[in-house]
Amino acid sequence: MAQAIVLRTYGSSEVLTCESIDVGTPEPGALRIRQTGIGVNFHDVYVRSGLYKTLALPGIPGCEAVGVVEAVGDGVEGIAVGDRVAYVTGQYGAYASHRVLPAALAVPLPDAVSDETAASNLLRAMTVEMLTGPVCTISSGMTVLVHAAAGGVGRMLCQALAGLGATVIGTVGSQKKAEIAKASGCAHTILYREVDFTKAVSKITGGQGVDVVYDSVGADTFAGSIEALAFCGHLVNFGQSSGPIDPILMSTLATKSLTISRPILFHYLRDPAQYQAMAGKALAKFASGQLQAPAPTPIPLEEAARAHDILESMTGGGSLILIP
Repeated sequence: MAQAIVLRTYGSSEVLTCESIDVGTPEPGALRIRQTGIGVNFHDVYVRSGLYKTLALPGIPGCEAVGVVEAVGDGVEGIAVGDRVAYVTGQYGAYASHRVLPAALAVPLPDAVSDETAASNLLRAMTVEMLTGPVCTISSGMTVLVHAAAGGVGRMLCQALAGLGATVIGTVGSQKKAEIAKASGCAHTILYREVDFTKAVSKITGGQGVDVVYDSVGADTFAGSIEALAFCGHLVNFGQSSGPIDPILMSTLATKSLTISRPILFHYLRDPAQYQAMAGKALAKFASGQLQAPAPTPIPLEEAARAHDILESMTGGGSLILIP
């Protein structure tokens, strides 16, 4: 019998309970893997709370993990027992010690990338691939504002943007996080608890505003993000850690010919070829050092509730990993 975190009702972290499950053997086209590390993301919090009702209950949450292949179903090619693989999926089920996984989701893990790095950061790195590619093309010379610049996605997003030649402005909650953001590529940091970030952006940009805002915070920053944009600017909202966003009038956008997008990573991963390509690029950047991730904090699988509490308290700022 395997162990899994089962969600039976929406609510606080206390609804995450550890139960025994029967994994079984893989059907044709599938694998059974023994998981060595499981990522913890804000998406998981949204699912647990009921903000995202995308997991049928009762169900096993979790969108990414790394493991070792234990069994291979008929018709699977290119993957063997003993291989290290990583995956990201919108079908959930990652919060478990073992699982059966469609072989098309398994991405070979390069030797230079540790289980811990991939398990806790592949989804984030693929999110960065999406945000700086199909969602919004970034060119050298752009000025970009990143909220939560020292967070898990934020620091990798800043690395990628700086690598593309953008001038990156990051909002952070403390001087310590400002140092992290600067080390990740931010040319300017704003301590949003001490100053109005919209006024700070205006000062930094000489009143012009920024070309793009990446906002994963939501309710607390959305109006200010709109204000901080330059004419013809683009706001990318990809999270709501402070709560849902109120509806916005089209006339508000028309004042500066603004555009808004609200991407969900899994919508960009429906094509298996694109999924493999994005995952491969992300892992290659970890292997080469183009992307650097903080060492994750390990937490036992059965203490998933504690991991969610840390994430929601915003005291982590790095990576969390569940260890079966």
